[in-house]
Amino acid sequence: MPTKNNKNSFSLKDLADKIGGTVDGDGSLVINSAAPIDIASSGDITFIANEKYLKHLASTNASAVILDDKIEASNLSIIRHKNPYLAFALVLDILYPELPDVATGIAPSAILEDATAIDSSARVGALCHIRSGAKIGKETRLVSSVFIGKNVEIGDNCILYPGVRIMDGCTLGNNVSIHSSTVIGSDGFGYAESDTGLKKIKQIGNVIIEDHVEIGANCTIDRGALGPTQIGIGTKIDNLVQIAHNVQIGRHSIIVAQVGISGSTKIGNGVILAGQVGVAGHIEIGDGVMAGGQAGVTKSVKAGTKVFGTPARELMKSKRIEAILSRLPDMYKRLKKLEEEK
Repeated sequence: MPTKNNKNSFSLKDLADKIGGTVDGDGSLVINSAAPIDIASSGDITFIANEKYLKHLASTNASAVILDDKIEASNLSIIRHKNPYLAFALVLDILYPELPDVATGIAPSAILEDATAIDSSARVGALCHIRSGAKIGKETRLVSSVFIGKNVEIGDNCILYPGVRIMDGCTLGNNVSIHSSTVIGSDGFGYAESDTGLKKIKQIGNVIIEDHVEIGANCTIDRGALGPTQIGIGTKIDNLVQIAHNVQIGRHSIIVAQVGISGSTKIGNGVILAGQVGVAGHIEIGDGVMAGGQAGVTKSVKAGTKVFGTPARELMKSKRIEAILSRLPDMYKRLKKLEEEK
């Protein structure tokens, strides 16, 4: 995590130039750290991307703030940017460059089986176990206690945090980040009924993670029963997410914490599944769909639709139903009174 011990210092103008913003105020101010607007101090830069934080603008002790063109702040120097949230993210990258978290080379305690191919620029931390046939690309880092199964292929510039498990035959593209204790390629959940009980169906597929995917901590992405389970380019997955066998997720989707996606479901590009959404199996969710928190998606959803509730319905329909439900006690009293008057 970034701390004030691994920061760089820049003038406000330098920061603005690097992120495509403009300065309103003293561009020579030295900025060496970032902080939330309500606790920022001298030398910090902060931002506002949500109106509820405007109340802190007059009292903040920050040296500078990132704002859009609509908000005024005469007490502060400003970086103007059309997207303050994105601008702040870019500033964080500049102020807090990522430090190497794994020593160069391969740790003496790492276990490397025969026929592994590890690029000379890769870093393998303590107690990692890399099985036969695995390939690891340029500048990729395995922090510690990472397990890499047989014939796994990992691309360039990936980072796998402590305790990650990549099971046999799975593939990771370039610039993939996987956080602690996540398991990629665990068995899918498949059983057939028999006279003697449930017969496990062997899961012989794999998982394919494409470029620029980030996966949070304590997630499980199951291997396909036959073909792959696949996560598309740029998709971001939060902590504590379960993705079942043969799920296909498109490009640049966002899967928030505690989502569960059942087997063989297809999810399009740019989809957002908010926290605790449950998705049934063997359905299709079109491009750009947004499902509100705790929605239960039991049927296929057309592209561009916003859904909410359980079962998930189109957003405005769901809101109308919720509004009627909130009035049911009063409606019941009125109905009861009418019945008594008969």
